[in-house]
Amino acid sequence: MSKEGSRRGVRWSWTSAFVGAAAAAATVVALSSKPRDPHFHLISIDLTSFKLNFPVVDAELILTVHVTNPNVTSINYSSTEMSIFYSGDHLGSARVKAGSQPPRSCQVLRLPATLSGLQLAHHGKEFVADVAKREMLLDATVDIEGFAKVMWWDHKFRVHVDSHVTVDPVFLDVIDQENKSALEVFVK
Repeated sequence: MSKEGSRRGVRWSWTSAFVGAAAAAATVVALSSKPRDPHFHLISIDLTSFKLNFPVVDAELILTVHVTNPNVTSINYSSTEMSIFYSGDHLGSARVKAGSQPPRSCQVLRLPATLSGLQLAHHGKEFVADVAKREMLLDATVDIEGFAKVMWWDHKFRVHVDSHVTVDPVFLDVIDQENKSALEVFVK
């Protein structure tokens, strides 16, 4: 075998080794990057209409929520419903439509919500006191399920979000909030 043929063989094996090492490193990085919890922030609450539900009136709202996906992969999620509570009782719900979000991105979601006037009437005294002090504490919870594609594998996930939001019940301004999310990834 000539020196030139031998060099080509060495050059070819160095190239193969480099490509193999790069592919292995990329695989390790992709598989070992720890998924992080998404971030949720309620931007605003807008009253859209009142709906007569004799003998009370229900309120229809739009919740504008800012969502951040800090992960290196895009996500797809199914539709779900957020439950809204006042004084521990179910007050209403908001619909979350199925969708997707690119990696390391922010997105604004507009969620249609309905609050029950009947449920609010059960807490009439407390609600009147909250209106007088212009602070009302609402709690919300939602489970979002979907999948994230890492290379050629789909990984199912579930995110549980608990929110505690203080709003002005007169002008519906968001005064304060605490949002906690917990991500759970299921490996096939």
